[in-house]
Amino acid sequence: MALTRSFKELVQKHVAEDPAFAESLLREGVDLMLAGEVETGKAALRDYIKATIGFEKLGRATGTQPKSLIRMFGPRGNPQARNLFNVIGYLQKQAGVELRVAAVPA
Repeated sequence: MALTRSFKELVQKHVAEDPAFAESLLREGVDLMLAGEVETGKAALRDYIKATIGFEKLGRATGTQPKSLIRMFGPRGNPQARNLFNVIGYLQKQAGVELRVAAVPA
């Protein structure tokens, strides 16, 4: 029987090898959260963090304990806006992207 990789491993490998995919995952995570899909958005951002800088480095950079960050982006996490925006701001800087919110015409 052939060995298969888990979906998370495939995502992490793809993020590491394809900067455009990594940027898309970051954008999608934020977009999902803004659209009210908080759990799915947190999951996308969690995968992005794991595949890029990791929770240890993110914790050092943001002054937040890595375990707190892991809980924050976990299924039952409920991040405070200040912490969430601090993380998103750092992730944008690290990725070299600038995310903006724009109104979509109805």
